[in-house]
Amino acid sequence: MTADDRSPARLVAKAAADAPPEELPRRLCAAVCEGLGADGATLSLLTDTPARQLLAASDSTALLLEEIQFTVVEGPCVSAAADGEPVVVNDLEHTPTPWPLFGASMREKLPQVRAVYAFPVYFGDYVLGSMDLLYLRRDALPEDAVEQGLEVADAVATALLPVRTRLFSGKEAPAWEPAEQVRAHWFDTHRAIGMVASHRGLGVEDALALVRARAFRTGRTLADVTAEILGSRPPRPPEPEPPRREEDPGR
Repeated sequence: MTADDRSPARLVAKAAADAPPEELPRRLCAAVCEGLGADGATLSLLTDTPARQLLAASDSTALLLEEIQFTVVEGPCVSAAADGEPVVVNDLEHTPTPWPLFGASMREKLPQVRAVYAFPVYFGDYVLGSMDLLYLRRDALPEDAVEQGLEVADAVATALLPVRTRLFSGKEAPAWEPAEQVRAHWFDTHRAIGMVASHRGLGVEDALALVRARAFRTGRTLADVTAEILGSRPPRPPEPEPPRREEDPGR
């Protein structure tokens, strides 16, 4: 195997080859971690919009990194998707970040994470998602490795193109664990926001802001609050029985 075959972008392409569509995001995350030496990785679509969809997270630490940004609506991956440029955070422990809520949440919930790097995922000329890498050591990626990260993000976009209809339809969630967290990001958050919007007479973005505020105020994840909202739905009333026909007394 040549050095080119072991390049991070080539590893991503190899992981995508012949992968069942439902397993593709999970396999891509694993390849990204291997190729760039990351301690964790996440992939998401529509990252900086209310329609955000989590595709995959490599492990529980990466999932919590995603949960934090999903809840506080700021952080490296949100900025990478919004600006279309890579975001480098070399030292979370000693350097203040431009995202106060994200920084405070990371210090509280993920103090072991020392560095985060986020890359936009382009589909043609449009940024439709982001790729997050986390490291347990600071200054993990030198400048040339950040350039490699951009190449890897392009390889991820290429790998996702054949299954874009399934990914954007939201009808099926990627097959990775824990399944309830995927469902919360993929399906249930949008259902819960719709319920809040309808109940309170709000627009979707205002309803999402309200739910996020509850999550941040209580220190829970957005997925937890979503489950609570959906669990509070009143039971559907039983269907009325069809009227009985009167028996003809002459029969």
